[in-house]
Amino acid sequence: MSGLDALPAWAALLTALLVLLGAVVTLIGSIGLLRLNSFYSRVHAPTLGTTVGMASILAGSALYFSVIDARPVIHEILIAIFVTLTTPVTLMLLVRAALYRDRTEGSGDVPTEETAEDAILRTED
Repeated sequence: MSGLDALPAWAALLTALLVLLGAVVTLIGSIGLLRLNSFYSRVHAPTLGTTVGMASILAGSALYFSVIDARPVIHEILIAIFVTLTTPVTLMLLVRAALYRDRTEGSGDVPTEETAEDAILRTED
């Protein structure tokens, strides 16, 4: 028994909309991964899609199980915290590794460390 017969229509509709919104945002992030041309552009789109899509899907899940169990369900909050903390850290590590590789190989598309530091110092003034 799935408990769907005990789910009110408003909760079912809101859950479906949240899960659908999360799926669409995640799909848009995945399409951005395919469409963008450089590595540095590609890592940005899926990260945003993952974070916003995950938040919508987990909100729908929390709503569904809170209504079915008639008590607040907080497992989704723990999942959201874990994904929200690990996604940007993973992105940062990937970009730093790619920057190191590109600078070591002498790629012309990536500024040198000195140029990047100069740009940071100019913005601080």
